[in-house]
Amino acid sequence: MSNKLTLTALIAPLSLSVVFACHAEAAGVDFKQIKQINAGVLSVGYLDLGPKDGQPVILLHGWPYDINSFGAVAPELAKQGYRVIVPELRGFGSTRFLSPSTPRNGEPAALAQDTVALLDALHIKQAIFGGYDWGARTADIVAALHPDRVKALVSVSGYLISSQEAGKKPLPPQAELQWWYQFYFATPRGAAGYEKNTHEFARLIWQQASPGWKFSDETFNTSAKSLDNPDHVAITLSNYRWRQGLENGEQKYAADEKKLAALPDITVPSITIEGDNNGAPHPAPAAYAAKFTGKYEHRTFSGNIGHNPPQEAPEAFVKAVVDAGKL
Repeated sequence: MSNKLTLTALIAPLSLSVVFACHAEAAGVDFKQIKQINAGVLSVGYLDLGPKDGQPVILLHGWPYDINSFGAVAPELAKQGYRVIVPELRGFGSTRFLSPSTPRNGEPAALAQDTVALLDALHIKQAIFGGYDWGARTADIVAALHPDRVKALVSVSGYLISSQEAGKKPLPPQAELQWWYQFYFATPRGAAGYEKNTHEFARLIWQQASPGWKFSDETFNTSAKSLDNPDHVAITLSNYRWRQGLENGEQKYAADEKKLAALPDITVPSITIEGDNNGAPHPAPAAYAAKFTGKYEHRTFSGNIGHNPPQEAPEAFVKAVVDAGKL
């Protein structure tokens, strides 16, 4: 009897995890739920799920992904009583610039300011932040520059704040190889190639960044539609060219970039995450742990998890968000 109970106890959590992962694969955002709000220089497309008086959670997606990364995470957090906001970043989905004259600027400080502007537009004073890739970098910046707006932070691949000077420093050849697309985007050929082959390029990045994730064509195609935004290519090229110092940022973000170049500590309660099979460039957890000076935990998600943990391991990501808010 005891052996049978033990086996059942082991199988039950595994089954729940498998069911959750299957739901994540099948889950797609109902785009009828997308709202629009003017915030800063943008009309931002966003999901707003859960009770309006719940603890706010801001979930930020990466490149070249979209809000469907949180297709299972967001409804589950809403079910648990959180107010979940999932914005489409500049250059993705239904988010649009309010003025044709605004620079299509992808520098990190700009994306962070977009997020603060969204908080202001929604009258949210403070939220739990969770993100990966561009979304994690954006969340890190908001936490570093505006800690009063961040109750807690969940950041995939940890501390991703950098600067143009840091981006100019050469890395060992193997590390440089992982950044091949950054150098491709620095060329006219790369700009033309990404514009012509945006979806094919994104699929390749997904495969390289998460080599163990066997996503379906339906899952990919659902997200790839968000890359058809008219500013997507310009924002992507700007982001990677800025990192290499090949493009100047806007003057209005210069003060923030100067602060970020000093690599400020993140003082808010934080949980950092790494997938055990992340094929994208990422720092080792030991390299950034000291930058988190508040209450802090690191978690490695096992099970062949790559660069997009909210979609590849939604149950564990939800738990990290909930736990971060309790640190």
